[in-house]
Amino acid sequence: MRILIADDHDLLRDVLRTYLEAEGFDVSVVSDLPGALAAIEAEPAHDVVLLDFAMPGMNGFAGVEAAVAATGGRPVAIMSGAAPPGAAERALALGASGFLPKTMPARSVVNAIRFIASGERYIPLDMRGTEGTALADRLTARERQVLEGLCRGRSNKEIARELALSEPTIKLHVKLVCRKLQARNRTHAAMLAKEAGFC
Repeated sequence: MRILIADDHDLLRDVLRTYLEAEGFDVSVVSDLPGALAAIEAEPAHDVVLLDFAMPGMNGFAGVEAAVAATGGRPVAIMSGAAPPGAAERALALGASGFLPKTMPARSVVNAIRFIASGERYIPLDMRGTEGTALADRLTARERQVLEGLCRGRSNKEIARELALSEPTIKLHVKLVCRKLQARNRTHAAMLAKEAGFC
């Protein structure tokens, strides 16, 4: 999988690059938006583009729009150390596929990138306002499908086969479902869903 990292913070960029390469990714790096746009135009195409929200040339959300337009539909994710409130939702509304705080552990970044590359959208749970909403409204359409599988006692492998997704992707969905529902495990999540009349 080919990843483009665009970030003007040398240390963070190089550490992330080293970690991703150790995970088997093919990684390119640039330090500003013009460099990112030039790299996006190059061939072969990157599977996921990671953009620092505050690097030179971005001009906030204008840079997000420019990068999304340049990729031709391939995923663009935003990284940020201190984004303004609502930035994650606005970035996704402009076509970004994910929003990754720079405080995320490296392992979580890898999982998020794989999740985004599979065609999903990613925002950390602590950046979503889900309190007080109905159970089903807390989950994405894909997460609801996975929860239905849990309610039927399906394994990750069985759910993956039913939804034509990879098993690691299902595993990540199950983890997100459990966190959103504050469930201790998959069985508890299914129990909560049944109690709420979801399945």
